[in-house]
Amino acid sequence: MSLFSLEGRVAIVTGAGRGIGRGIAEGLASAGAKVVCAARTRSQLDEVVQTIVDAGGEAIAYEMDMKDLASVSGGVDTALETYGQVDILVNNAGMNIREPFENVTEEHYDEIMAVNLKGLFFLSQAVAQHMIPRKQGKIVHIGSLTTGWSLSQISVYTATKGAVGQLAKSQALELGAHNIQVNAICPGFILTPLTEKVWANPTMNEWGTNRVPLKRLGTPDDLVGTAVYLSAPASDYVTGQSIYVDGGFMAGEHWPLPG
Repeated sequence: MSLFSLEGRVAIVTGAGRGIGRGIAEGLASAGAKVVCAARTRSQLDEVVQTIVDAGGEAIAYEMDMKDLASVSGGVDTALETYGQVDILVNNAGMNIREPFENVTEEHYDEIMAVNLKGLFFLSQAVAQHMIPRKQGKIVHIGSLTTGWSLSQISVYTATKGAVGQLAKSQALELGAHNIQVNAICPGFILTPLTEKVWANPTMNEWGTNRVPLKRLGTPDDLVGTAVYLSAPASDYVTGQSIYVDGGFMAGEHWPLPG
C-alpha cells in the first residue's frame, strides 16, 4: 500500500458541504477513502457526494447539527451501518460571530462553543470508542491561526480554536496506546464562501496578502495534501501536532529595519 493511499478506509468529514470541508472530503475520496459527508444543508451535501461519485469515488450524505449530540452520534452510527467501520474523522465544522469582547452575549458564547468545541469533543469520543478496539484510527481537527495567535473581535472563536490545539495533544496522549493519531490542521487566510466577503474588501485583502510570505491567500485545495497525509499511513508516527498551513504567516514578520 502506498504511504498516502486511503484505499479501504472510511472517513467522516464534518462541515463537508462547502469550503474547506468540501475540499477535504473530495481530497480524501480521491485518495481512495469512502467518505461520510456531514453538514446541516442537504442540498450542499448532495452536490458534494455527486461530485465525488462522478469522479469515481464513494460517498454518502448525512445531515449533522453539531449543536445536537444525538445528531452527532447518529453520524457515527450511519457510517458504521453503511460501511462497517470508521478509520478517519476530520472535525472541520465550525462557526464564528465577529463582535467586540465586551459585547459577547451568553447566547453567542454558547452557540460558538457548542459547534466548535462541544460537538467536536463528543464526536471525537464517539469515533474513538469505535477505533479503540480496532487499534487504529486518525482524528484530524481543523484549528485556525488563532490556535496559536490572536485577532481582535473574535474572542470566543479564538478560545475554541486554542482549545482544539490543546485537545489534540490530550487526545494524542490518551489514545496513543491504541494506535490512534490525533492532530490539528491550522489554516491561514483561506478563501471560502464563508470568508469571501471579508477578503473582497480591498483593505483586508491587501493586509492579508502582505502578511503572508507567499503573497497570496489560500484556497481549500491548499489544505488537501496535509489532510490526506494526516489521514494516511505516512503519518503513523505523527501525533499531538498542530500543523499550520498558512503560506508562512506564522513564520514571523519583516522588521522595518533602517537601511
